[in-house]
This record gives sequence, structure tokens and C-alpha cells, in this order.
Amino acid sequence: MKAILIDSYGEGDNLVYTDIPIPVPKKKEVLVKILYSTVNDYEWCIMRGKPRLYRLLFGIWKPKLKLGMELSGVVESTGPDASIFAVGDEVLGDISQYGSGSFAEYICIDERALRKKPREISAKDAACLPHAGLLAYQAIQLYGEIKEGMEVLVNGAGGGFGCFTVQLLKLNKAKVTGVDSGDKFELMRQLGCDAVLDYKQQDFTRQGKEYDLILDPKTNRFPWQYFRALKKGGQYITVGGSPSKLLLGGIMNFLLGPFAGKKYRILFLEANKGLEKILHHYRFDEIRPYIHGPLPLDKAAEAIQCFGQGKHKGKIVINVYNEQ
Repeated sequence: MKAILIDSYGEGDNLVYTDIPIPVPKKKEVLVKILYSTVNDYEWCIMRGKPRLYRLLFGIWKPKLKLGMELSGVVESTGPDASIFAVGDEVLGDISQYGSGSFAEYICIDERALRKKPREISAKDAACLPHAGLLAYQAIQLYGEIKEGMEVLVNGAGGGFGCFTVQLLKLNKAKVTGVDSGDKFELMRQLGCDAVLDYKQQDFTRQGKEYDLILDPKTNRFPWQYFRALKKGGQYITVGGSPSKLLLGGIMNFLLGPFAGKKYRILFLEANKGLEKILHHYRFDEIRPYIHGPLPLDKAAEAIQCFGQGKHKGKIVINVYNEQ
């Protein structure tokens, strides 16, 4: 089978597109033929080994984890103790709780990492939903305390997380300001943004505008800068970013949050929790992924670079299995 292997840190030249044996499922594992995967911040960090603090988890000198943690595909065989799926079942899932390696045509993974894909959802769209879709859902529904008319700012509104976030916010009748590069303005307006800002031209923390909620996929400012753009009682919710700034945010929230009347929250994704809600919204045509690609598996390095440089619109999708 074809797969992307990585045995060192680098800027893309460290990824190898090659042939490896098809694995055999053990115990509660299933063998999945992967049709589509996606690019997330996980791949950008793994490929480069940056921020360097992450190497304590990934491997000091070389990565010990595989690329790819989100997939849609078909069950090809099952392990002796697997009981949830049958051969031929179409599945999707964020597999990060049980492993990684979806940048390959086949994977053996614990069946608990997967969910059955509804027939009305295409395999391409299905691959986009588990990670970015659930980051958006969990941030908004579990922590955001959304009410009609709330003023919300979404940083990176033209990316994978941002596209889902804007759509879910508009379902809740929030007033949404989207922040991204100017070339994504049309997309952000199509998604429902009431206002758009170009981060290259305007710093939303210095506009004098205050929001009830700020949602951010990649924290790169100091916490007091975000607090400056929050109303009294407002929240800043981040799903990733600079480890040092996230640490500062957690400390500041603990020490000063109660006095400032503002909250700084870091969301740690619970894999696949709430996926049935996202699938429900999809069935009723209330959300849709905006897809960048799909790109072939042998272009994985280019896809990851595109993500890291913020040049993508929506979710970058990798077409993994090639029928030819």
C-alpha cells in the first residue's frame, strides 16, 4: 500500500511517499481502507517538530508518531474481538485517541475510534467533520454559552475550524466578525459573517471594539491583548497555539480572571464527542465543509505547507486511496 512516512523533522523534504505492507488487525482493531484524510495543525507541528516543546511528546530527535489523525473510509476486515463494525461498513472518525497514521491507504485502528458514516454524507465531506467540526461544536455548545444576538469574533474564519464555527454561530443567531486574510473575505461573507477584518491590515485587539466571545484556532498573542477586546463577562476560547502564550493565558485566567470579569479558556478536544450532532446539522443542510482540494497523497508535504502558511480556504482534504 502507499503511505507517507516520516523519520525526521523538516519542512516537507522529510516526508517519503512509499510502499509498505498492509497491516493485519489485532483484537479489537479493524482494517480500514482510507478514502480521504485531512490536514490539521497536528501534521504541521509533527512534520517540523515545532513548537520545540512538543518534541517531548512527539520524540526528541525524530517523530515517533505518524501523520494523519482524521479519516473516512471502508472497513476491509476485523480483528478477532471486534464487534462494532462489519466488512463493508463506511466509517469516519478522529482517531487521535487511539493512534495516528491516516496518511496511508490502509490503517488498523481500534474500532472505538470510528463512527458509522451516514449514507447521505459523501466520503470527502465526512473526512472534514470529526476534528474541525467538533472543535467548533465543543467550543460553542459546551463552553461558549451562546445566546441570540451575541457579538462573536472568529479568528481564522476562513480556515477549517473557522468555516464550521461561523456556520454554527449563525445557527445560534450570533453576530459574527470574521478575521483572516483579505483573499478569504468572499468565503467568510458566504458563510454568514456580518463583518470581516484582514489580520494583515488590522489588529482586532486594538480596534476599540469589544466582543462577548472570541474563538481562536491558534493563539499567537499575549492574554491581556485578548482581554482588551472582550466585554465584561466575555470569554476567549482557544483550541491551540503557542505553548508559552497558552500557559500565560491559563495563569492569568486563574489569577486575574475573577477580578477582570473575563474568562480565558483552553479547549482540549474530546475526540468524536458530539459527532452525532455535527452529522445531524449536515443532514439538515445547516453546515457544510468548504474543501481545499482534494490533493493526492503524494502531495502531502505541499498540503501541510499550504496549511502552515495559512494559504488554504476551508479544510485541506487528502485523497488517499487511488483506485488506479
